[in-house]
Amino acid sequence: MACSIVQFCSFQDLQSARDFLFPQLREETPGALRRDPSKSSNWEDDSWGAWEETEPQEPEEEGNASKTQKTSWLQECVLSLSPTSDLMVIAREQKAAFLVPKWKHGDKGKEEMQFAVGWSGSLSVEEGEYVTSALCIPLASQKRSSTGRPDWTCIVVGFTSGYVRFYTESGVLLLAQLLNEDKVLQLKCRTYEIPRHPGVTEQNEELSILYPAAIVTIDGFSLFQSLRACRNQVAKAAASGNENIQPPPLAYKKWGLQDIDTIIDHASIGIMTLSPFDQMKTASVIGGINATIKNSPPAMSQYITVGSSPFTGFFYALEGSTQPLLSHVALAVASKLTSALFSAASGWLGWKSKHEEETVQKQKPKMEPATPLAVRFGLPDSRRHGESICLSPCNTLAAVTDDFGRVILLDVARGIAIRMWKGYRDAQIGWIQIVEDLHERVPEKGEFSPFGNTQGPSRVAQFLVIYAPRRGILEVWNTQQGPRVGAFNVGKHCRLLYPGYKIMGLNNVTSQSWQPQTYQICLVDPVSASVKTVNVPFHLALSDKKSERAKDLHLVKKLAALLKSKSPWPDSFETEIKELILDIKYPATKRQALESILASERLSFSCLRNVTQTLMDTLKNQELESVDEGLLQFCANQLKLLHLYESVSQLNSVDFHSDTPFSDNDLAVLLRLDDKELVKLRALLEKYKHENTKTTVRFSEDADGVLPVKTFLEYLEYEKDVLSIKKISEEEYVALGSFFFWKCLHGESSTEDMCHTLESAGLSPQQLLSLLLSVWLSKEKDILDKPQSVCCLHTMLSLLSKMKVAIDETWDSQSVSPWWQQMRMACIQSENNGAALLSAHVGHSVAAQMSSNSTDKRFSQTALGADAEALTDSWEALSLDTEYWKLLLKQLEDCLILQTLLHSKASPPAAKVSSPQTEPLPRLSVKKLLEGGKGGVADSVAKWIFKQDLSPELLKCANQERDSENPDEPKEDLLCLAYEQFPCSLELDVLHAHCCWEYVVQWNKDPEEARFLVRSIEHLKHILNAHVQNGIALMMWNTFLVKRFSAATYLMDKVGKSPKDRLCRRDVGMSDTAVTSFLGSCLDLLQTSLEADISRDEMQMPVLDTEDAWLSVEGPISIVELALEQKPIHYPLVEHHSILCSILYAAMRFSLKSVKPLALFDSKGKNAFFKDLTSIQLLPSGEMDPNFISVRQQFLLKVVSAAVQAQHSVTKDKEPSEEAATTHWKDHNWPVLAVDLAHHLQVSEDVIRRHYVGELYNYGADLLGEEAILQVHDKEVLASQLLVLTGQRLAHALFHTQTKEGMELLARLPPTLCTWLKAMNTQDLQNTDVPIATTAKLVHKVMELLPEKHGQYSLALHLIEAVEAMATL
Repeated sequence: MACSIVQFCSFQDLQSARDFLFPQLREETPGALRRDPSKSSNWEDDSWGAWEETEPQEPEEEGNASKTQKTSWLQECVLSLSPTSDLMVIAREQKAAFLVPKWKHGDKGKEEMQFAVGWSGSLSVEEGEYVTSALCIPLASQKRSSTGRPDWTCIVVGFTSGYVRFYTESGVLLLAQLLNEDKVLQLKCRTYEIPRHPGVTEQNEELSILYPAAIVTIDGFSLFQSLRACRNQVAKAAASGNENIQPPPLAYKKWGLQDIDTIIDHASIGIMTLSPFDQMKTASVIGGINATIKNSPPAMSQYITVGSSPFTGFFYALEGSTQPLLSHVALAVASKLTSALFSAASGWLGWKSKHEEETVQKQKPKMEPATPLAVRFGLPDSRRHGESICLSPCNTLAAVTDDFGRVILLDVARGIAIRMWKGYRDAQIGWIQIVEDLHERVPEKGEFSPFGNTQGPSRVAQFLVIYAPRRGILEVWNTQQGPRVGAFNVGKHCRLLYPGYKIMGLNNVTSQSWQPQTYQICLVDPVSASVKTVNVPFHLALSDKKSERAKDLHLVKKLAALLKSKSPWPDSFETEIKELILDIKYPATKRQALESILASERLSFSCLRNVTQTLMDTLKNQELESVDEGLLQFCANQLKLLHLYESVSQLNSVDFHSDTPFSDNDLAVLLRLDDKELVKLRALLEKYKHENTKTTVRFSEDADGVLPVKTFLEYLEYEKDVLSIKKISEEEYVALGSFFFWKCLHGESSTEDMCHTLESAGLSPQQLLSLLLSVWLSKEKDILDKPQSVCCLHTMLSLLSKMKVAIDETWDSQSVSPWWQQMRMACIQSENNGAALLSAHVGHSVAAQMSSNSTDKRFSQTALGADAEALTDSWEALSLDTEYWKLLLKQLEDCLILQTLLHSKASPPAAKVSSPQTEPLPRLSVKKLLEGGKGGVADSVAKWIFKQDLSPELLKCANQERDSENPDEPKEDLLCLAYEQFPCSLELDVLHAHCCWEYVVQWNKDPEEARFLVRSIEHLKHILNAHVQNGIALMMWNTFLVKRFSAATYLMDKVGKSPKDRLCRRDVGMSDTAVTSFLGSCLDLLQTSLEADISRDEMQMPVLDTEDAWLSVEGPISIVELALEQKPIHYPLVEHHSILCSILYAAMRFSLKSVKPLALFDSKGKNAFFKDLTSIQLLPSGEMDPNFISVRQQFLLKVVSAAVQAQHSVTKDKEPSEEAATTHWKDHNWPVLAVDLAHHLQVSEDVIRRHYVGELYNYGADLLGEEAILQVHDKEVLASQLLVLTGQRLAHALFHTQTKEGMELLARLPPTLCTWLKAMNTQDLQNTDVPIATTAKLVHKVMELLPEKHGQYSLALHLIEAVEAMATL
C-alpha cells in the first residue's frame, strides 16, 4: 500500500556493451577477459566494429578518472527504452547497441526477462558525425488479429550533422532525413491518447526535432506510413532486389525560433484552444485597445523551450498559418544485400552503383526555409540556464531542471512557475500517472461525494519522479502541492528513462482494443545490471486530512511496529492489537492487517485466535449491508484453520502408546506374506539400508511433527468452504504431512481420532493420502529403523480407505480404482525405494482385505445359487487390481536391488580415481526406469561400473557365477542379484555395449584420461555379437574419434614429425602422451571393427528382449538398438584407415622425425580418408608409383629400427615415467606389424624382415636374430649384410682394444682381410660388448647361408680363422 520500486528486467551481459562503447574501459587482466560463454553467445566478433581502436592511457594522470568512468559510463551515453520494453538503445559517439528482451531462467530458477544485444555496430555515415539523441517508437500492427498491439519498433537517431535516421531492430537503415543543417539537439515523440473529457482537444501524433534555432515537427500519420513502406521495401529488396516502390512523402513543419539566445531542450504541448477571456486578453496584449477578435478562438500549437534569455520560452504557432512541407529527398532504403537512395530529382526508388550512390550522398538536399516564430513570453532569469524539460502525461504541467540544482514546476496553460524543489543538481525527472481503481472506494461518513460510489468516473493522479544522482536517491512527489510520498536509495550511476509516449499508429478505436503492458518510468542501474520501475498507489494523492485510507495506513504502520516490538505484558499487548485492527475502516486494509498479525512469529496461538475471534464478532454485530462479505468469510476461514491446528496439536500432545506387542508373525499376517517371502523382503531391505545409510546432521530444534501456526496458515486455505492445500514445495508438503501423521506413524497418537478430526475439517481423503505417502516416503531412514511403523501405516491406510469419498462404491468393478492408482503412482515416482516397497506391500494388503470384505458382504446378501454374476464381478475386480499390485511390487523389488547395487562400493578402492568417478550416481525410481527406455537399466549399471572401474573380465565372471572365490564381497553378490532380476536388460553384450559407451563419453569430457578410452575398447572387444560390436565401433568412431583423428593427422603432416605437447593441445585438444594412447586405441577399434565385419555374416541379429515386469518402458532408443541400425562397414576403407592409424601411432610412439603421413599415399588414398566408413570410396589399386614405395620402405625401416632400439637399447637408471611411456608399446609386436604394413603398402616384406634381423644383430640380440632368420626368403642377401656386421664387430675388437696380442694377430691376418677390416665403420655398431664366441656363431651362420661360389665366400673363410684365433687369446 506504499510506493515500491520493482525490478522487471535485467541485463544478460551489460559489461560487454560497455566494453564495446568504451574500448578504453576494457579489463586487461586475463581473468576479466574470460567471459561466461552462455552469457556472451549473442555477441559476434564481426559486428563489433573496431575493437582495436583504443587510445593509450596514462595511468598515473587518468587512473582516478578511468575508475570513475567505469561506474558512471552510462551517464555519457544516449539511452532510450521503448515504452513497451521490447527494445533498448545505448549509443555513444558513432557506435550503438540495440538490446532486445529474452525470457531466460534466472539464478533462482524462475524465468525472468533479460536484455541481450540483438545488434551492435556503427551508425555514422558521414565523417565526424556523432549520435546526439535517440528514440524507440513501437509501431502499431495493421492486422485484424493483433489490433492495437505493437508490430515492430523503429529506432530514430539524431546526429550532429543534422541528419535524422530511422532504423529497424536489426540495424537496417530505412529512412534518412536532413531537415536542417544544424545538429540535432533533442528528439521527442507524442502518440495518440483518448481525451479524458469532452472539452479536451484531441492531439495528433507527431515527432518533434529540436535544432539550435529551429523546431521541426513531422506528422505522425505521414511518418507511420512512410516507415511501413520503407520496411516493406527492405523485405522485398532482400528477397528479389528488383522491385521499385515509392513510399509516401513526409509532411512536416519547420519553425525558426526567434528572440531567444540558446535552446537546450523543448516540449511540444500540442494544439490548444483559448477560452474567450484568454482570447481577448491575448489580443489586448498584442494589438492594444484597438484589437479585434474572431468569433471562434483560433487553434494554436504551443511549444516550450528551456535554455537562456529567456530561461523558458513560450511559443504559439497558429494552425493554418503555414502550409506543411513535403520531404522530397533523403529517403534511404538499405538491407544487408543492397541499398538504395531516393533521387532528389525524380523521387523514385532506383538501384544505383556504388559510385553513383556516394555522389548522391555527398550532395546534400535543398533546405526549405523555416517559418519565423517569435517567442510570445517567457520566464526571464538571466543567470539561470535551463537543462531539460519534461511534460506531464495530461499536458498541463511541465518540470524543468536548471544549472542551479533546482526543479521548477510550470503551469503550461498559464505560463507560470508554481513550485520549486532545491538541491537537485544534475537531476533527471519523469512522471507517473495513476488511474483510480473504482473497487477500492469506500464512502466517507456523513458526507456525500460524487466519488463515494463505485459507479462514478475514475480519478487520475500525477506524481513527479526526481532522480538525484549526486545523492543516489529516487523521490516521488505528489503534485501540485502535495508531499513527498516515496524515496529510495538506488545508487549514483543510474539513468532515469521517461519515454512520454506509447504506440504510434493508433486511433480512438484501436487504442481501446488491447492495452499493452507499459512502464511509465524506468530506472537503469548499471551496477546491478537491472531495469526497475516505480509502483505508486493512487491513494497517496489524496489529502491526509480527509483520507480514511491514509489513517488506515498509519494504523497499519503502527501495527507493524507493534508486532516487531517485545512487550513485557502479553494481555495489554493483545488488547492494543485488537484496538488497532478494529479502528481500521477499509476492509481491504483491515484484511491486510489481519494477515500481518497471522503471519507474525512473535504472537502466541491464543493471541491469534482471540484477535481473529474478536474481529469476527465485531463484523457479525454490524449491520449486514455495511459488512464486507469477503472480510467476514476470510475471518471465518482463518478461525476454522486455527481450530484445526489446535485440535491436531492437542492430539499430538496426548501421551498415547499402544500396548499391543509386535512380532514378525504379525507383520507377515499384516502384509499377507508367507515366512519365505518375509525373510526375502527383510534381507533386501537390510542390504538396501546398509548401502544407503548416510550420516546426517540433525539439530535438536528440528523436531518432526512440529509446525508453527504461522506456517500452518500459509500452507492451507479455504476456497468456497472447501479446505485445500496451497501449491507449496515438496519440503513444505512433507512438513505439513508430518504435523498430521508423524506421531500416528510412530504409535504416539491416536490414529482414529486424527483421521476423524481431519475428515471433519474438510480435507478430502485423496489429499490426506497424498500427505501420508509424502511423509512415509520422505522419512525412509526412520521408517526402516522402526518396523512397527508398518502396522501404523496399515491402520491409517485402512481408515482413510473407509472414508465416504475415498473409494466410490459404484465404481465399475472391471476398472482400476483411482484411489489405489493414486497410491501406486506415488510409489512409482518415489526415489526412496525401501519405503516405497513397504508402502506398496501395505497398500496391497489393505486393498485385498477390503476386496475380500466386500466379497463376503455381497456373498452374504446373495441367495444361494442366485445372481452369481455379482460374485464373478467381484473376483474380476480383485484380480485386475491385484495384478497391478503384483506388477508394482515386482518393479519396486527390481528397482530396490538396482538402487542397492548403484550405492554399493568396491571393497578394494581403485589405484587411481578421477573426479568423474567420484560424482554420486542419481537415485532411481520406477518412473525413471520406465521412462529411460530399454537401455535405462544397463545405462545405470554402466555408470556404476565406470565409477567402480570394474574390469570386463569381472563382469563376465559375475555373469557366469564364478565369483565363489570371494563370497564375502557384497559387490559381486549384488551384481549377480541384479543379473538374476534383469536377465534381458543386463545381458552381457548389452552391458558391455553400455559400459563401452559410458567410458568413451567420460573420456570425451576429459581426453587426458587415456585409460577411459582404453577401457572402452576393452569392453568393445568383449562384445560377442559381431552386429552389436560393429555398430558400437562405428558410432564411437563417428561421434568421438574421427574428428580428433583427422586433426592429429593434419597436424603431423604439417609439422613433418611427431608434434610437441603444445601443438597437440592446440589442435587435437590433448597432450602428446594422450595423443599417443589415443592413436593406439583408434588402431584397436579399427582392428576390432574389421574382425567384427568378417564374423558378422556368420551370426544372426540378436533379439533384444525385455523382462515381463518392464514391458511398458518408454523413452529414448537404447545404444544397442542404435548399434543394430548402423550400416555394415566398407572393409577396404576401414583397412585403409587402419594403415594410416598404424603409421601415426608408430610415429608418435617412437617420436619419429621427417615423417609426413599423407605423403605416403597418392591422391586417391588421401581423398578416401575421414569419409563415412560405410560408404564406398575410390581406393588405390594396381601398381604403385616407385617413388611412393621408396618413401614407404624408408618409413617402415625407421619403425623397425626404432622398435628394436626401444626393446634392446641398454638404458641404465630408467625413470618410472619412461617405463610408463613404454607400456603402450608392449601391446603391439611392431616388427610383425611393420611386415603386415609392408604387405598393404606394396613394400617388399623380405626387405623389412632382413632389416629386422640386421637390427637384432646390431643390438647384440643374436638369439632372437637366429629365430628371425627363418622368416627371411633371400638368405644370400641377408648373409652379405650380416658379413658386414661381423666385420664391424671384429674391427672394433681389434682396433679399439689395442692389446699386444691383438696386434700380433692382426699382423698374421691376410692383407686382404686387414684392408677390409680397416674399411669398416664401427660407429654404426649399437652393441660393442658382444662376446667373441657369439660372433663366431654368427660367422658360421653366415658361412651356412653363403653359397661356395659367392664372391665373399673366401672372405668369410678368413673371418672364421680370425675369429677362432681371437677366441684362443
